[in-house]
Amino acid sequence: MDKITSVSNNLVKDTAKLKQKKYREEENKFLLEGFKSVQEAFNFGIDIKYVFVNEEKAFEYEFLKDKIILTNEAVLKKISSTDTPPDCVGVAIQKHYTISEISKKSKVLLLENIKDAGNLGTILRTASALGVDLIILYGDCVDLYNPKVVRSSVGCLWKVPIVYSTDINLLKREFKDYQKIATLPRSNNLLKSFKPEKNFLIMFGSEADGLSEDLITLSDCDVKIEMKENVESLNLSISCGIILYELLIN
Repeated sequence: MDKITSVSNNLVKDTAKLKQKKYREEENKFLLEGFKSVQEAFNFGIDIKYVFVNEEKAFEYEFLKDKIILTNEAVLKKISSTDTPPDCVGVAIQKHYTISEISKKSKVLLLENIKDAGNLGTILRTASALGVDLIILYGDCVDLYNPKVVRSSVGCLWKVPIVYSTDINLLKREFKDYQKIATLPRSNNLLKSFKPEKNFLIMFGSEADGLSEDLITLSDCDVKIEMKENVESLNLSISCGIILYELLIN
């Protein structure tokens, strides 16, 4: 096993740069922080280039074999995006899909202009658990490989294909035969009595702005969560979880 303990090492510096979106895009790489993220990525077949591991914990990472680089807390602190560094930080190659290359999916989730990394990661985890087939990040969404998204998805980042799109015409073409459902706070259709069709596209907007007029126009029906009158709204990831549960499980 290699060993690097200097924060001035060039590989350490290059790894630390991946905390920034600019370098993640240039290198097509991203950070894996903590045992769970590394293990899930490894099991899924994500191309892991190397993993810095606290040398005191090396025995837990034997499955990584020659990808392990032994190190210390100082290096982990420099390359990690968290205040308290985990026992390992790895670097892996990003996985990309396009809508057209993915075979027909029946349960599709679209998220428009989602800026909060924690919200996105939590939604990805929930969508994976409840059986969503495809996730579309539409418009100006937070970077999928933002370290906080990766951490908060808790190893679920690759279990459902995720694609980016800003093309409304692509959505019209690819999902012309789908029931397109807008989630709207002023809908007259309550979730408790709403029954989706076999193939559907369910759309959520940001907490600040909701769905754009383009996507509302694209939809052919809408729905809302029934709530007490003195409550205006719910956190996006909570709303998404409730609606997906009702549509996919209940």
